[in-house]
Amino acid sequence: MRIDALPFPFACELSKTALVVIDMQRDFIEPGGFGESLGNDVSRLSAIVPACQRVLSAWRNAGGLALHTREAHRPDLSDCPPAKRDRGSPALRIGDPGPMGRILVAGEPGCEIIEPLRPLAGEWVIDKPGKGMFHATGIHERLGAQGISHLVFMGVTTEVCVQTSMREANDRGYDCLLLEDCTESYFPEYKSATLSMIRAQGAIVGWTSLSEALLRNLIGMR
Repeated sequence: MRIDALPFPFACELSKTALVVIDMQRDFIEPGGFGESLGNDVSRLSAIVPACQRVLSAWRNAGGLALHTREAHRPDLSDCPPAKRDRGSPALRIGDPGPMGRILVAGEPGCEIIEPLRPLAGEWVIDKPGKGMFHATGIHERLGAQGISHLVFMGVTTEVCVQTSMREANDRGYDCLLLEDCTESYFPEYKSATLSMIRAQGAIVGWTSLSEALLRNLIGMR
């Protein structure tokens, strides 16, 4: 595939590329969840769901590998360091009871991926205790065993878990593409700045593109 992108086209082979869906969880996306309880407008994040659905569906139809991440901690919070849990003065902290169960704890309703993007049997679901997808997950080794060298990203939030995962991936040798209309932030200026940083200086972290450019390639494979 040769996908129209910035700062220049992104080339990849489907068999060597994984679609990575970052943290499309109920607590971040849905009204009444953790994100809204912190005063954020979750409608900004939920607005990207239809575009994400189109990409995920086309990717599946083309036979590509899809993986989903969840920011999730053990019930005893043994994998959540104080430096993460105790930062600032939020109304709710990781592990506290929230509108959809304990915040960012594996197995709780709010930690689950939203229904429109629910993983299918056989798709990878990675619970990550950090912001990046590679920290304490073993995903690099799994991707290597599958011969994956390229990653296409979508999900939330652009400036935190998506960008962190892309930077981690870049340091491990992956070529990465972020779909601009399939990622979002609670703060529009943060998304805009992150997109610029990712593709700066000749794709220093990776490429960015609109989902339509990828879909044109995937539809052509049918």
